[in-house]
Amino acid sequence: MKHDKLFAPFLRRVALLPERGTPGFPFTTLPFLAGGNFALDFNAPITVLVGENGSGKSTLLEAIAAAAGFPALGGSQDHRPGPEGGRGDLASALRLSWLPKVSNGFFFRAESFFGLATYIDTVADLDNYGGRCMHAQSHGESFLALFGNRLGSTGRAIYILDEPEVALSPTRQLAFLRILRDWQTSRRVQAIIATHSPILMALPDASLLSLDGGAIHPVRLEETEHFRVTRAFLADPQRAIHELFHDA
Repeated sequence: MKHDKLFAPFLRRVALLPERGTPGFPFTTLPFLAGGNFALDFNAPITVLVGENGSGKSTLLEAIAAAAGFPALGGSQDHRPGPEGGRGDLASALRLSWLPKVSNGFFFRAESFFGLATYIDTVADLDNYGGRCMHAQSHGESFLALFGNRLGSTGRAIYILDEPEVALSPTRQLAFLRILRDWQTSRRVQAIIATHSPILMALPDASLLSLDGGAIHPVRLEETEHFRVTRAFLADPQRAIHELFHDA
């Protein structure tokens, strides 16, 4: 698909400013930042980042969100769910290139969602979240209420989502996959997602990028460790368990 400047992706590139890097984490510990010449181009409305624990997915997403003006604990630019602190070393060392600049959006951070939900229940118009208190729903229900209502706004928006599948059952992950497809085909939404879910990785026409092995690089779903391990286990659970325990 050829992208007009009025349609997603709006954030076109994230690049490291080497002179702003400092010794230590994350600049000297995450392989994709090595050498100080890191740059990541976004060529599709939905970008999915995959990688093993510790590969830097969350660190990168949090830095992009902070550099874009979103609160560290999650939310829109108007949310202030808790103490912010500084933007962080990596966020301060990133240059974001937009076409056009979009400030409407949301940063979803699974590990701090409880605090954000409390903030939403206290100050927000719950009609924007499906009409129910976040804490009156299960964890997974509140996630989908957020994704399907508050993040279904009209107009251009960018959504940065760190592990949105954490509280979602496989059935609810499929429901969220439909939401992602709606965002994607609307051409009004850009989403950058870090996930361990092969279901979400399977979104057609998404840009699937791996942080494993050093440099960030395109990968096919079938090439990811997440897919291979899940497929092998589901094909023969008893054998997989036997081999796991026998090797231990």
